[in-house]
Amino acid sequence: MMSIFVRKLSRSSRKSSASLTAVLALAGALLLGASYAAPAAAQGTKIGFVNTERILRESGPARAAQAKIESEFKSRDADLQRMATNLRTQAEKFDKDAPVLSESDRAKRQRDLSNMDADLQRRRREFQEDFNRRRNEEFSAIVQKANAAIKNIAEKENYDLIVQDAVTVSPRVDITDKVIQALGK
Repeated sequence: MMSIFVRKLSRSSRKSSASLTAVLALAGALLLGASYAAPAAAQGTKIGFVNTERILRESGPARAAQAKIESEFKSRDADLQRMATNLRTQAEKFDKDAPVLSESDRAKRQRDLSNMDADLQRRRREFQEDFNRRRNEEFSAIVQKANAAIKNIAEKENYDLIVQDAVTVSPRVDITDKVIQALGK
């Protein structure tokens, strides 16, 4: 009776041993394959990141364009400031004089103040539209130069992918400083 039990036990341990050997062989093959594939994948792709907003804020051409635009619109901005000050002064004077004015004079001055305010708002809107249009013109040229610099850096340094917008970026892949430096030349 004991011999039957020993035979069954030895058969089951041989089966377990064979399946354990197969599992270990498969795991070894997977580890060996992964050890060859991982370095190839890590060495195969070079990724860079560019912060476009920072380029448009800190690069030499962007600063020069901003200064140029501000100088172009400085006089119009000063005119708008003068108009706003004049409107405020006229409104304060009206508030002070309103109790002693006749109904027709009060209505006329209110209409004049309303027209002045409408004119000021219209001019501010035109100013803002012109300013934004001019800024977009200047910055689109800078973006084109930046894209050319990015392509040049990508070719020289063998980048496979350069991303401009990302949620999070490691400083080791950020090439924004190189692009700003290339634009400064």
